Amino acid sequence: MHVYNIHDAKTNLSRLIEEIVRDGEPFVIAKAGKPLVKVVRLEESEKPAKRTGFLKGQFKVPADFDTMGSSEISDLFEGQQQ
Repeated sequence: MHVYNIHDAKTNLSRLIEEIVRDGEPFVIAKAGKPLVKVVRLEESEKPAKRTGFLKGQFKVPADFDTMGSSEISDLFEGQQQ
């Protein structure tokens, strides 16, 4: 396993990421010779799931959602009490 100091890792980060994605070989980033972090490639199953649309079908939005309470809101902006 390769060990890179912080400066080298920062300078060559794009290349190091390409290598780890291609080869799957993890590497270590060290500071003053002391290992700090191990960088590993994520496996397909480890990648976070997409959250867009995760509540689809769980609730219904009223058809008049855009105009609900518009008269009350208008009255409040105009300083009229109900």
